[in-house]
Amino acid sequence: MTGTVLAVDAGNSKTDVAVVTAEGRVVGTARGGGFRPPAVGVNTAVDKVEEAVRRAFAEAGVDSVSHVSACLANADLPVEEAELTEALQTRGWGSTVEVRNDTFAILRAGVAEPRGVAVVCGAGINCVGMLPDGRTARFPALGRISGDWGGGWGLAEEALWFAARADDGRGEPTALASALPAHFGLPSMPALIEALHLERFPLSRRHELTPVLFATAASGDAVARSLVDRLADEVVTMATVALTRLNLLTEETPVVLGGSVLAARHPLLDTAIRDRLSTRAPKATPTVVTAPPVMGAILLGLDSTKAGEQAKSQVRAHYNSPSPSGV
Repeated sequence: MTGTVLAVDAGNSKTDVAVVTAEGRVVGTARGGGFRPPAVGVNTAVDKVEEAVRRAFAEAGVDSVSHVSACLANADLPVEEAELTEALQTRGWGSTVEVRNDTFAILRAGVAEPRGVAVVCGAGINCVGMLPDGRTARFPALGRISGDWGGGWGLAEEALWFAARADDGRGEPTALASALPAHFGLPSMPALIEALHLERFPLSRRHELTPVLFATAASGDAVARSLVDRLADEVVTMATVALTRLNLLTEETPVVLGGSVLAARHPLLDTAIRDRLSTRAPKATPTVVTAPPVMGAILLGLDSTKAGEQAKSQVRAHYNSPSPSGV
């Protein structure tokens, strides 16, 4: 099956795979669990992906493809990409293998060609840019040690910090001090702090506080609003730096916004991002991508195999995703 592509979009919480023909027909799909090499080791993480790959291969009636396009969470550094590429090559899924950070899948899903910048804000925050000639711009995206601020997890932590200080008098008043504990059915910040410290709630439930933060900001709370404004600044700063690195700041260029926080299109955040972009990168065209990231991994694979635009349009039609302007 010359020109076939195995696309893998592996995130921390789930993995989607698809087998696609050279003509752009999706002939096999499967979903697996999260991809977390730092927690379980590279081989164990790839084993989990292989379970989904084998199911997709069975549905497609193949046992290998021409090219593997893998967009993987935790592929943040070149050394990690190289290690993961080697691990996938040993599985024999395809003749060639290309591994990228999973943010590239979201970028490619939202652009007409492999050209533009994406900022993704979900649990964490990341930004990448790419050009058709293969040049890229990216950040390590390893948290505070690499200079990052934002993401749903970080916003929840900041909201808790301000709420705790407001409650005990160290900080300025904020409605977060009552809104956060109320979300969990608790009467006060001390009760919430105790519950979190003693792990009465799963750690993952802290993510639930991010929508509470946005709702509190929308009600006019100054502290909550300051956090939303800071996130907008961070998103625009990352996008502007990536555009500058790729010499795209003075050209019409799509800036794709993705991830659960940005895709929710909170009005305050969405407006703040667009206002700041219009000042700092006036040629940038912000769009919110809602297409599944695995579609971006497929398109990247078809780019690599030199597939035509008709094949890519077929893929977009399969996922009911309108073609971006310019296709």
